[in-house]
Amino acid sequence: MSGSLSYIIPFEPPPLLRERITVLGIESTSHTFGVGIVEYDGGRRVSILANVNKRYVPAKGGIHPREASITHMRNSKEAIEEALAQAGLKIKEIHSIAVALGPGLGPCIRVGATIARFLSSRLGKPLIPVNHAVAHVEIGKLVSGLSDPLVVYVSGGNTMILAGREKSYRVYGETLDIPLGNLFDTFTREIGIAPPYVVGGKHALDLCSEWGSEFIPLPYVVKGNDLSFSGLLTAALQLARREGRVDKKRLGDICLSLRETAFNMLVEVAERALLTTEKKSILLVGGVASNTYLNRKFELMAGEHNVVYKATPQEFSGDNGAMIAYTGLLNFIHGIVVEPSKAYVRQRWRVDEVEVPWVR
Repeated sequence: MSGSLSYIIPFEPPPLLRERITVLGIESTSHTFGVGIVEYDGGRRVSILANVNKRYVPAKGGIHPREASITHMRNSKEAIEEALAQAGLKIKEIHSIAVALGPGLGPCIRVGATIARFLSSRLGKPLIPVNHAVAHVEIGKLVSGLSDPLVVYVSGGNTMILAGREKSYRVYGETLDIPLGNLFDTFTREIGIAPPYVVGGKHALDLCSEWGSEFIPLPYVVKGNDLSFSGLLTAALQLARREGRVDKKRLGDICLSLRETAFNMLVEVAERALLTTEKKSILLVGGVASNTYLNRKFELMAGEHNVVYKATPQEFSGDNGAMIAYTGLLNFIHGIVVEPSKAYVRQRWRVDEVEVPWVR
């Protein structure tokens, strides 16, 4: 990241805080150790001064929580120093420390929580607890300028349809088993074409899909407004192991069919939630938000209903420190802080359990 990025908060802040402050945010819930710094001007303008992210990439298989946590510890000092250098600040000039306390992988979250507790205690700075999922939503709203969208949250660990109402985010649909990102990662890993999962902005599944052209019917499981991807994964893996090992074109057909089926399921439940909530905009957030093919499907659906559609830019769609810093700022100006000794890790901290006072 070079230079600061300035945005307008998409709601009127309370009159409690009208001063310039800077917040340093720490993200470590999964594969990324991120440090972000934001500056608030006391009105409605927020500038992202730094966004440094160090990612753990396993040599094989999926994420190993212990290995990831060790990598986070090794990267933490460099990431914090680099973020401060980007922002042109010294650590003593930071007003508050924000940290993601969940949901996520316990060993990984504990790294960020331990560092944040230390900085808060050592420097005498307020400590702000942040829910990782809420942070994805809020950074998306900030950079898109959407104040009250239907939110489609898709990542390696989450698949949810959310809408803000009465100081909380309500869940209007979610996966009943594995999330969308995990579906793609597991399939490509099991058939031997990943990691790395993303190359040049495309997932390994997208690259595989380019080898095929024929759609193969696969399990399409939508239950009410919830989704189930486990049957789809099992069927696609069985087909790939039986027919895809010796025929590249056939493997491409299977990858294409898996992706299209999963995306169509997600668009269906999002469309139903859109009609239920009567929202005027749709926002795609999370690590999968940068997928070109998924974006095209949502653009078409939004056009059918004459609503605004935005996707979070790639810089802020994956796990990152800036989203923690910004959401920490929102919490702070609404009086949400925690004593360092009570900053507990919450691996299963659901988004609909979080108080978000700025949501009306």
